[in-house]
Amino acid sequence: MAIDDPVQGPETDDRPTTPAGEAPETATSTGAPSVRSSLRPLVLRLHFYAGLLVAPLLLIAATTGFLYALSFQAEKVLYRHELRVPVGDRSLPLSEQIDAARAARPDGTVTSVTLPAEDDATTRVLMSTPDAEESKSLAVFVDPYTAEVRGELTSYGSSGALPLRTWTSELHRYLLLGEPGRVYSELAASWLWVVALGGVLLWLARKRTSKRALLTPERGATGRRRTLSLHGSLGLWAVTGLVLLSATGLTWSKYAGVNIGSVKDQLGGGTPVVSAALEGGTGGAGGGGHEGHESMPGMENMPGMENMPGMEGMAHGDVGIDLAVVAARQAGLDGPVSVTLPTEGSGYVVAQTDNQFPVRLDSVAIDPANGMVTDELRFADYPLLAQLTRFGIDAHMGLFLGVVNQLALAALALSLILIICWGYRMWWLRRPTKERKLSAGRAIPRGAWRKVPLTALLPLAAAVALIGWFLPLLGISLLVFLVLDGLLALRARVRARTAPTART
Repeated sequence: MAIDDPVQGPETDDRPTTPAGEAPETATSTGAPSVRSSLRPLVLRLHFYAGLLVAPLLLIAATTGFLYALSFQAEKVLYRHELRVPVGDRSLPLSEQIDAARAARPDGTVTSVTLPAEDDATTRVLMSTPDAEESKSLAVFVDPYTAEVRGELTSYGSSGALPLRTWTSELHRYLLLGEPGRVYSELAASWLWVVALGGVLLWLARKRTSKRALLTPERGATGRRRTLSLHGSLGLWAVTGLVLLSATGLTWSKYAGVNIGSVKDQLGGGTPVVSAALEGGTGGAGGGGHEGHESMPGMENMPGMENMPGMEGMAHGDVGIDLAVVAARQAGLDGPVSVTLPTEGSGYVVAQTDNQFPVRLDSVAIDPANGMVTDELRFADYPLLAQLTRFGIDAHMGLFLGVVNQLALAALALSLILIICWGYRMWWLRRPTKERKLSAGRAIPRGAWRKVPLTALLPLAAAVALIGWFLPLLGISLLVFLVLDGLLALRARVRARTAPTART
């Protein structure tokens, strides 16, 4: 995101300068500039204006993203009373814990239950309430050993974000402005990969006496040269993560996300979903079952099963949540799970929620009438593109590898903040004259595209048009930049023509 001015002289001088110790761009043996050297001024100009005009949005996204990455651990401290309990001798049946939650909030309807992932964690009973906002639920936290209700908080999305993380997430995604605010985050995500890759290309193109200067800041450098060294070397280290953040952020953006979803579906990379629909819309027999689960062998003979709460409910069309979990465990769903309760015409859905590596994200559907598995979905059977999408989105949200993922996100956000600040500093240090204290650095002169060979310019223009169509906000903003730049050029020509007349 360099906001760098490569030109020291007046605008008529289009020769990019190089710091000491770096060789200038070379020409071909015939004296004509190479394709690479002819593209460099064009990339410099794009990088300059993109950094100058889009960097404020990127700075906001990086700052709010940094706060979001820290909110995971902050929630564990802030909501410790709701999340943690003393470890008891025996967990109570889930049905009793749900009854306790219902008693605490009789106005709510239980939709799902997240089982404790650790011995000292609470059970999270999610409810829909009349005043709940879209995509938000009321989470009632129950002590699994005593059925004591430890508290209730608003929960957002499939990740179960609590109020603090929800607030930082909404600040990061749309600045708490609702749908109009999503334009900001999509613009930032659309331009992030452009300025990151453009900056790396410019950094790699610089010829230097040692490879160490490519990866680490130059020792002994001062002033703008030192700032450039810090900016370029850190950008090279961070570029992979920044591009991945840009790509994954665009997957759920408002406009580009639609195009990305269409491409995924056409490539057969859509995310599959376990089917909880019951045959005939009821929970009776005839669900068909899955091979090996038709009669749930051994369930009826498990020790203590005859006294388990919910067993008596089999005669009334619902085996109960406890037996649904037993059926899912027999189907191979170990580790932390969540259970979505049945609705009219559908059964229980039990899904693994372990985002750590190796992930456990299998899910099964259970017929509430007889406890049979009616459908199952293994993460290993996801299309490769769907798996990669899930990994990417979970990594962007800080879920994939837990605290390691969150620290990596915080480091990337901090890196982007530093890169932007150093870019603005370079722009300020390259002021044309020291006498004009409010002046600022100039970009590469206009007309750089005229020096690009036609054989390279036409494919480049076609690629830019295609990308602009696929990422609409990128295309529209780039077009606005070009129109404004053209108007400024026209004004400069008019002034140049009228200046001699005014002097006479």
